[in-house]
Formats: sequence, structure tokens, C-alpha cells
Amino acid sequence: MRVLVDAQLPPALARSLAAMGHAAEHVFDLDLASATDDVLWRHAAETSAVIVTKDEDFSVRVQLGEAGPAVIWIRLGNLGTRALLDRCAGHWPAAFAAIERGERLVEIA
Repeated sequence: MRVLVDAQLPPALARSLAAMGHAAEHVFDLDLASATDDVLWRHAAETSAVIVTKDEDFSVRVQLGEAGPAVIWIRLGNLGTRALLDRCAGHWPAAFAAIERGERLVEIA
């Protein structure tokens, strides 16, 4: 699955997803770290990427029915990189399965 990891999450998360076989890129890799949400939304839609984010704004767009990409919304508190990767690891299979079933918003909490 193609994944775009948002700026509030560490680049290591994109690397971890890539190691699992996903085409994962971090916004830093694409020189989009300071891009607006609109730019990221369009980029993800144009590249058929799922946005992985801690930003509630993307989840609101999905909930309001705005056409665009699916979103995986990470709702974990502030964690170090290793703790974040460890906490998310067990959630990825179900999250990606939900996206493949057509769900547009998946929360990891």
C-alpha cells in the first residue's frame, strides 16, 4: 500500500512501514514538510496514498465526506520514536485491512 507519513510523525515510521513492504514516504523525503494540509491532501489523492497522521484536521475532512485519500489517524500521546513504533506495530495489519475494505478513516489509539 502507498503511504504518506505526515510531519508530526518521525521519518522512522515511514522506514518501518517500508520494511513491512509498503511504499511509504515521509513528507520530509518529498520536500513537503512545510506544505499545507490542502497540498498534502491533493498529493495523497493524486498518488493513491493513505495519509498517516496525528493531525485531527485530516480525520475531520474524511468525516465531513470530502473526496480524497484514506487516513490513518494516530491518536497516541507524545511518545519517543521507539515507543511509537512499538505501539503501532500491532495495529498495522488491522488498519491496512480496514483501508483495503474501503474504510476511509482508521484510528490507532
